[in-house]
Amino acid sequence: MLNNKTILVTGGTGSFGHHFVDYVLAHYKPKKIIIYSRDEFKQFNMQNDYKEYSDILRFFIGDVRDEARLHRAMKGVDYVIHAAALKQVPACEYNPNEAIKTNINGAMNVINACLDAGVEKVVALSTDKSVNPINLYGGTKLVSDKLFCAANAYSGEGGPRFSVVRYGNVAGSRGSVIPFFQNIIDNGGTELPITDFRMTRFWISLEQGVELVIKALEDSKGGETFISKIPSFKITDLAKAMKPDCELKEVGIREGEKLHEIMVTAEDSARTYEYEKNYIIYPHYNWWSDSMIVPGGKLVKPGFEYSSGNNEVFLTVEELQAKLKTDLDKH
Repeated sequence: MLNNKTILVTGGTGSFGHHFVDYVLAHYKPKKIIIYSRDEFKQFNMQNDYKEYSDILRFFIGDVRDEARLHRAMKGVDYVIHAAALKQVPACEYNPNEAIKTNINGAMNVINACLDAGVEKVVALSTDKSVNPINLYGGTKLVSDKLFCAANAYSGEGGPRFSVVRYGNVAGSRGSVIPFFQNIIDNGGTELPITDFRMTRFWISLEQGVELVIKALEDSKGGETFISKIPSFKITDLAKAMKPDCELKEVGIREGEKLHEIMVTAEDSARTYEYEKNYIIYPHYNWWSDSMIVPGGKLVKPGFEYSSGNNEVFLTVEELQAKLKTDLDKH
């Protein structure tokens, strides 16, 4: 599918971008991969990491806030992966205008550039925080998701197909709980703070995140939201897996933090289909036809909700220890 194709990744110097490039180079023979981001130092480091692929990788300094620059970068592009965003919840709360400029205005700029350039498919990365949002970051990503799904109405016959993939914090990613705990442990700490002992999260590796994007590129007809079927874990069990003899201290839930990650709401159940490895929430627009539904799935029951708190599969402490070794070592 990606052989001899040109792919552009916004925010491509992040953890996802590195793993996406690794995956694509290992499984396909792309014509070109364009890394579009605004940090020249990260681009410099990434160029050094992939010196042997200098004939394939291109590095484009630019911000998704700059629509003209995006238009220039999109020339000749077949597929676009939109990973650029301001993601830190406290930073978005303190700098709401900046979050809106990047996460909402930037999304519109990417959509307009893709429409004008006539790319084939666009996949936007979303987050569990866009579901019933309680913080500004989640609110901006909800708007972004809606923009990308609705953009299909402007594509016309043969135009770009826009879809969304949704997952929570990737295991071990910056800002997630694993490096936070590890820093305490590395500095000799024996007590790990837990905001709420009831808290649960989904476990998804970078590789699974990339595979979900590839799935969306393969199967999307336009307007779908793709969600992986992944296990859950208790934050208290993660702490025990990282330091079995640790003491746990409940410190209180933070502003903008949820007890559980929610991927599919009960309101979405009427348009959600379950497949072997994922769910797909199909759009409900007048241009959508049910004949476009991917075969092999079944409609979930009315009122179905996919949450890390009600998941059928939970990782044990021992399974978490194994995943900490395998999934994080791949990063």
